[in-house]
Amino acid sequence: MKEVWPDIPYTAWNETCSALHLYCQVIGKYRLARTPWVNHSWHATFYVDARGLTTSLIPDGPACGMEVQLDLLGHEVVVISSDGRIGRLPLLAGSVASFNRRFKTLLADMGANPECSCVPNEIPDGVPFTKDDVLRPYDAEAVARFFHALVQIDRVFKQFRTGFLGKASPVHLFWGSFDLAVTRFSGRKAPLHPGGIPALPDKITCEAYSHQVSSAGFWPGGGGVDFPAFYSYAYPAPDGFSQAGVRPDAACFDANLGEFILPYDAVRTSPDPDGMLMEFLESSYRAAADLGGWDRHTLECATGRPLHPRPVP
Repeated sequence: MKEVWPDIPYTAWNETCSALHLYCQVIGKYRLARTPWVNHSWHATFYVDARGLTTSLIPDGPACGMEVQLDLLGHEVVVISSDGRIGRLPLLAGSVASFNRRFKTLLADMGANPECSCVPNEIPDGVPFTKDDVLRPYDAEAVARFFHALVQIDRVFKQFRTGFLGKASPVHLFWGSFDLAVTRFSGRKAPLHPGGIPALPDKITCEAYSHQVSSAGFWPGGGGVDFPAFYSYAYPAPDGFSQAGVRPDAACFDANLGEFILPYDAVRTSPDPDGMLMEFLESSYRAAADLGGWDRHTLECATGRPLHPRPVP
């Protein structure tokens, strides 16, 4: 029987995970180059769909649009044009440079404009895609397990998102840091962010954190943790945030990251994975909101249910 919350040990597929991250960056750069800017870089992200990840429709040309799907079950990139054409590119072991060439060729063959940056973001000492000739593996089984984990996480994150009336982000995957995230906003402006994120212009970071946030997400591993994990942080972090009583017991504050961390395996092996993850999301948000002086009475509501409109006071 297939695990609903699959085991996705990072060390077993970290090289494939790194390759998939970079392939997402190649595709993400195309969306970034063609899509008008939206607050907090929300225009550049991917979304979980029924077979993997999708860019949604990208405007490319006056009468044309392109959607790029990463089919993580069929292990191919699918480019769909609004004029009815479909192009396919298999996901295989190989180099980032080769993937970049094949993807750009496919875009051009379909009438899209493939011109975009080839410099990776948020990767220290990243190698331009065109020069990254390192041969990388592709573990299809591990990729499929990762996708099935994303489906479960996306579902719980979306449920959590329904309990907030204020400004909230979509549940989306940032290809720079390779994390699935959902963010709530208090409505107040934040102090200017100091920037300093590797390979990311400070002006982008400052715009992303222009307002007070409580943000939660999921990493498959890497970036300071060598295991799949959920995280939650506040910007600006209010006094006492690191000592807050965030639940469940498996959660802890990582001083190096400045974030609360909950190992994915603690959730996966719990008798109630949904409940444990929701407890982490809710308690870490409440810590940020209470210590940060958010107007919780105005901003919050009951979590949504199918076919039940929210009552209007």
